[in-house]
Amino acid sequence: MKRLFISLYLLLSLSFLGIGWTLDSLWKKNVDENNPLDAPLVAFAQLLTQLPEESRRDYLSALPTDPQLPLNLLSPDQIALPKDQILTSNHLVTTTTSEGEQFQFIQVGEQVLMAGPIEIDPRADLRNLFTLFFYLSLAFVALIWVGPLSRDLSILRKATKDFGEAKWDTRINLSNRSQVKPLANTFNEMARHISALIENQKHLSNAVSHEIRTPLARLKFALALMPMYCKPDSDEQTRQDFLNEMQLDIKEMENLLQELLTYASLESQREGIPLDEYDLITLINQCIKRLSTLSETPITLHADMDALPLVGEPALIERALQNLLTNAQRFARHQILIEVSQTPQRVTLSVSNDGEPIPEVDLPKVFEPFYRSQSVQNGNKGHGLGLAIIKRIMQRHQGEVSVSSNPTQTRFTLSWPKKREI
Repeated sequence: MKRLFISLYLLLSLSFLGIGWTLDSLWKKNVDENNPLDAPLVAFAQLLTQLPEESRRDYLSALPTDPQLPLNLLSPDQIALPKDQILTSNHLVTTTTSEGEQFQFIQVGEQVLMAGPIEIDPRADLRNLFTLFFYLSLAFVALIWVGPLSRDLSILRKATKDFGEAKWDTRINLSNRSQVKPLANTFNEMARHISALIENQKHLSNAVSHEIRTPLARLKFALALMPMYCKPDSDEQTRQDFLNEMQLDIKEMENLLQELLTYASLESQREGIPLDEYDLITLINQCIKRLSTLSETPITLHADMDALPLVGEPALIERALQNLLTNAQRFARHQILIEVSQTPQRVTLSVSNDGEPIPEVDLPKVFEPFYRSQSVQNGNKGHGLGLAIIKRIMQRHQGEVSVSSNPTQTRFTLSWPKKREI
C-alpha cells in the first residue's frame, strides 16, 4: 500500500510540475518573446533604417539620453551572437550576460542597433520563488488528497486480509468524508451477509447432527435387537411393529432432509425466475380443503373479496400457508381463523388459533431454524424448520412475517407487496 501511495503521489506531483512547466514555457515563447513592449524599439530601428548611414549616429546622439535604456549603433563585427540567433530588421534578439545584464539587438541596414546594458527586473528571482512556491503548494494539495485516500485504502486492504483469515466480525469504519466510504459500506454489507451465511451453516450443521442423532440411535438399537425379533418362533405382530418403528425412524430422517433442502433452496434471492399469475383466495380454499381432513379443528376464512389475483410464486405462498395451518392444527383447541386484507400496495394474510400461547421469551426466536420452545409439549413433533422456511419465503417475495401471542390467541401474519420487484 505504501508503494501505491508513493506512485500515486509522484504521478500527481510530476503531472502538475510537467503541465505547469510546459504552460510556462509556451507562455514565455509565444508571449514574452513577442512582448508588445518591444514594438517601440523595433519601430525606432525601422525609422533609423530610412536615414543615411552617416546621419544615424548624429540622429541618435540628438535624442534625450535614458540611463535605463542606452542606445548605440555598432557594426556587425563588434558583436558576437550565438549561431542560432540571426539579426533581422523586425525582430529583437535578447541576450543576458553572466553579470545579470541584458542586451537587445536589431538590424538597422548594415549596422546593428544595441539597447543596453539593461538591468534585469529584480523581481525575476522573486517570480521564480513564487513559481517554486506554487508547485510546492500543488504538491501539498496532492498530499492532502492522496494521504487520506492511501490511508483508507490501507484500512480496506487490512480488513480484506483479516476477513480472508476467517475473522468474520471484521468491519470497516471510515469518516463520512472519505472518498472510499461507499466501498467500505459495500464491504461491510458483504461481510455481514457472508458472516450470517457462515453462522447459519454452522448452526444448521450442529442442528442437523443433533436432530438426526436420535433416529439414528434408535435404528442402531433396533438393528442390534433384530436377531431377537426375527427368530422363527417370534410373534409376527411384534415383529411387524418392530419393523414399523424402524420405518418411522427412516421417514423422520427423510422428512428432516427434505425440510433442510427446502430451507437451503430458499437461501438466495434468485433473479430472473419466472413469475406466475394466481388467485390467492382460490389457493387458500384449496389448501383448507386439503388440510381439513388432517384435523377435526375447523378452519374458517374471512376475506372481503371473492378473488385476489397476484403475480409471484404460488407454490411458495401455498407452502407458507400450509406450514402455518399445520402448526395451528397441532395447537388449536376449537378454531383456526384465516384473514385476508389488502391495500393498494400490499397483501396481508394472517392465521390465528386459540391454542396455548407462545411464551414471550420465545417470540423473537420462533423463526430461527431448529428452534423449538422447551415450554411447549403438546404437538411439538416438528424439526423447527417450518417457520424458518416461511420467513425465507417472505424474504423471497420482499415481504415479512410476524407473530403475536396472548392467552386467547396466537396470530401469525404474512405481508408482501402486490408487485414483486425482480
